[in-house]
Amino acid sequence: MMVNRRQWMAGGAALATTLAAGPLMAKSLKAKPIGIQLYTVRELFAADPMVTLEKVAAIGYREVEYGGGGYDRMDHAALRKTMDRLGLTSPSVHIGYDALVSDFDGSVKMAKTLGADTVVLPWMAEAQRNAEGWKVAVANFSRWAEQLKKAGLGFAYHNHDFEFTVKPGGTSLFDMLVADTDPALVKIELDLFWAVAAGEDPKAIIARLPGRIYAYHVKDRTADGKMTSVGKGVIDFADIFTLNRTAGVKHFYVENDQSPAPYLPDIETSFAALSRLRA
Repeated sequence: MMVNRRQWMAGGAALATTLAAGPLMAKSLKAKPIGIQLYTVRELFAADPMVTLEKVAAIGYREVEYGGGGYDRMDHAALRKTMDRLGLTSPSVHIGYDALVSDFDGSVKMAKTLGADTVVLPWMAEAQRNAEGWKVAVANFSRWAEQLKKAGLGFAYHNHDFEFTVKPGGTSLFDMLVADTDPALVKIELDLFWAVAAGEDPKAIIARLPGRIYAYHVKDRTADGKMTSVGKGVIDFADIFTLNRTAGVKHFYVENDQSPAPYLPDIETSFAALSRLRA
């Protein structure tokens, strides 16, 4: 195929832009602190939340995302005080669908007390995973996102695999979600493990949703599909992270739903691996 001068120059400009973006991408990633989704250490947290926060901070984590471990029933002011003492912040919190339905105002108060800027919906039950149930749920997402904005908070949805694999009428739940919500109001917390588990390419998802990725759950996957510490699996995070500027991602949360006891060695390994990726 012949390439004219205009095409050649355009290609050269595109290449220059790509090369220039490399250091910027690395700089933008390096500037962001490493966080952890506390569901990873839920057994420790449920038994002694303050000591668990101390151990997480001692490893080097600077952001925590609350989820599981009974945190929603704890003294949130006391948790915030401990976080402040340790130099931790909680940009986002996981709050379940039923809690948002039954006590929206209480959920907002909890998020704000913990210092969060965003409420993340972490899970949807089987009852909503059909065309009609999902339509109702997505309408609620939009309504809550509007209300949260008025309260000074954002809203994001955290995926698992079913959003991609369940396809009522041939359209995936994920595609329905992104098509039927305002991208300025409903962001995505992209769980990289579950996207890969569903057979999706995380980079393709990011390219489809520029500026809409609030956070990543950085969770690794072995060749046979098991969860593992970051850096011990086969997910190419370095390659995915080349699209951080496109994604607009603000937070990087280590997570391992199946972290083995005693838990701390697992999150130390993940912290070290993600630190190297950010070097």
